[in-house]
Amino acid sequence: RLTLIRIYEELRALGYDGSYDAIRRYAKGWSKDRGAVTAEAYVPLYYAPGEAYQFDWSHEIVLINGVTTTVKVAHVRLCHSRMMFARAYMRESQEMVFDAHDKAFDFFRGTCTRGIYDNMKTAVEAVFIGKERLYNRRFLQMCSHYLVQPVACTPASGWEKGQVENQVGLVRERFFTPRLRVKSLEELNAWLLDKCVGYAKAHSHPEQTVQTIWQMFEAERGSLVRYVGPFDGFHSVPASVSKTCTVRFDNNKYSVLSTAVGRPVEVHAYADRVVIKQDGVTVAEHQRSFGRGDTIYDPWHYVPVLARKPGALRNGAPFREWVLPTAMEKVRKRLKSADDGDRQMVTILGCVPADGLTAVEAACQEALDHGVCSASVIINILARSRDPAPSATL
Repeated sequence: RLTLIRIYEELRALGYDGSYDAIRRYAKGWSKDRGAVTAEAYVPLYYAPGEAYQFDWSHEIVLINGVTTTVKVAHVRLCHSRMMFARAYMRESQEMVFDAHDKAFDFFRGTCTRGIYDNMKTAVEAVFIGKERLYNRRFLQMCSHYLVQPVACTPASGWEKGQVENQVGLVRERFFTPRLRVKSLEELNAWLLDKCVGYAKAHSHPEQTVQTIWQMFEAERGSLVRYVGPFDGFHSVPASVSKTCTVRFDNNKYSVLSTAVGRPVEVHAYADRVVIKQDGVTVAEHQRSFGRGDTIYDPWHYVPVLARKPGALRNGAPFREWVLPTAMEKVRKRLKSADDGDRQMVTILGCVPADGLTAVEAACQEALDHGVCSASVIINILARSRDPAPSATL
């Protein structure tokens, strides 16, 4: 891998007294002869049923709800039957890798004993000589869960996983051209799965031409390692809680219980949700947002704060679009006209953690049926439902 100048200098050090041009002419002839021997030559590969699958990513452009978006598509391909699976995500991070494997293995109803990857950073931390790799700890946990042995390709050698590389081009040409228009990512993924199944049923296997890819896949299913259920595929990062009861993650903010303020938390990021834990206890769970600068509130996280600041119920940002159950919303609207209406409503909301939302809603409905709307009456109804009067005895 030395340049011709370096080779010439090395030879001069060994006693060669010829010219550089002689070295250049020899190297040119040697390269031409060697290229003639290896040109257009390859070794056909064979994979036994259930032996291996290949994994790769591609970037595609679609219109989601009218917005031009670049999605990251995870590709999985069974090497024996050539069955393919594709699923789109908004990120290419580690939790998306975990989710893509789970969705693919669930669809296949099993997995292979070996997985072939490129040297993606979410799986490989260091590349050594040959096939030796230092894999990410969480990635190895996923492989152990599914009983898969990971194998990484040589850097810049895409032909070592040529099947999935071809699949990327096929999916882009057949599925994403012309540009797709969908309402949501869920709709896109359901459509992609249907297209993968339809393609497999309509096209014959490249080697066993008398059978379709789907027929070969059905036959291979019996050789797959049994699917044992989903891997708890989250990516964990530490975070701090602000005084406004929010945690920043992936350019967005998520609310947590007010009791978590002042102590560190751990964000468990999944492909579709964010779970925030403190000392092993879940203090928040939200649907994941993939925008920038979004703030996702759960109004119930702020109810304990309202006991000290009931006026925040009227203008607080977490309560701006809060939709309460029907009876509780009617009580809230009637109490707005009272002088201490906010404080009474906060008292009613404070009963939810102990009595449950269903019980408080029923108590509000009973109070409305009797034409009464006050916190004391609703609390009295809740107390009677907790401690019913003893039955009369003779």
